[in-house]
Amino acid sequence: MKTRSWIALCSILFTTSIALPVLSAQSGIEPIVLKAKTVYDGTGRTLHDVNIIIRGSVISEVGCEIPTDAIIYDLRGLTVTPGWIDTHSHILWHFNEGRLAGSDEQPLQAILYGVDNAILTLNAGFTTIQSPGSPTDAYLRDAIKRGVIPGPRIRTSLQPLTEKSGTPDQLRALVDKRKQQGADFIKLFASQSIRDGGAQTMTDAQLQAACGEATKVGLRTMVHAHSAAAAKAATLAGCTSVEHGAYVTDDVFRLMAEHGTFYDPNIGLVLQNYIENKAKFLGIGNYNAEGFAFMEKGEAITKETFKRALKIKGLKIDYGTDAVAGAHGRNGEEFIVRVRDGGEDPMAGIVSATSLSAASMGMQDQIGSIAPGMQADIIAMDGDPLKDPTSIRRVVFVMKGGTVFKNVVSNAGGTPNPARR
Repeated sequence: MKTRSWIALCSILFTTSIALPVLSAQSGIEPIVLKAKTVYDGTGRTLHDVNIIIRGSVISEVGCEIPTDAIIYDLRGLTVTPGWIDTHSHILWHFNEGRLAGSDEQPLQAILYGVDNAILTLNAGFTTIQSPGSPTDAYLRDAIKRGVIPGPRIRTSLQPLTEKSGTPDQLRALVDKRKQQGADFIKLFASQSIRDGGAQTMTDAQLQAACGEATKVGLRTMVHAHSAAAAKAATLAGCTSVEHGAYVTDDVFRLMAEHGTFYDPNIGLVLQNYIENKAKFLGIGNYNAEGFAFMEKGEAITKETFKRALKIKGLKIDYGTDAVAGAHGRNGEEFIVRVRDGGEDPMAGIVSATSLSAASMGMQDQIGSIAPGMQADIIAMDGDPLKDPTSIRRVVFVMKGGTVFKNVVSNAGGTPNPARR
């Protein structure tokens, strides 16, 4: 980890103004300057005493000078990072009248709950997510992109594919269809749920067909795979990422590292959320007593698997939560558990949630780090996540694409309210 100090180079004008404890959205032609004392840039580096200059939706400079007529946010009492990324979040899942909403729900009501989830997620500091699972995702994705509603940047797989989706040839045709429908990537279920034991379900030939066709047409592939066999088959098929992987063995992890396959462990939120909200899920599908007993055991299993994965040289561990109903807005819990219980180095955890996850989505040249030319996705939290991982629960400033969506008073002494120079 490199540390750079700009104290001797920069003469920073201190600006004071009245903090506004409200959400705000702001954009304009004026340059925006974020004055920061501590910046974790998303690549493992720490920057000290810098000004981050935003023009339009992108970062133009990270340095010293403050442009004339700039709008200034003083974040020097806070810790600044790129916007965090959740590579696995089911943004439309929600509870309705105390139970998990089903397919019989009115589409308009479902999408409005999705808006709620999107705002919660953005306010938590997650400026980009990947949603692997619903055709309706596209409407929410496109509305956020148009600026109609606030929310994180969304990538979606639309409807996932399973072993029941057809023969290898039929799977290739379905991948092409998803591409035409506007999917950003392909989601595959290659194993059972952890509630059912996690055994491989898609054949090797099906995985090879689906992942091979996706690569051919320029789409990434995310594979639900709990068993070592399913993870190995996905890796050899050239799939992009393996999700969950509760029972993956060290030899398969090493194979994944050799092939550059990403691993998304989901150890800190999904099972805990299911257990906390047991009454709201119980009795729906395989959310039964046996399944919950399996998930309770699964907490320890997934943490131990994660600890083993950390020891595999070159394994690319990205950041996803598998957020479902009840979990949106708590996406940072994954980081807390990884660091506190899993033994992950906190800086590695930040890199995982920023630049590494951006790379897993093929967006490393747009998001995930604080550098000139990158999208101005920037957050600030009250506390230092390297010393206190729960700081991610205290995000007080959120900018996405140069627009400020959250801007509240910080107890740490920062003044994230705007002022003109």
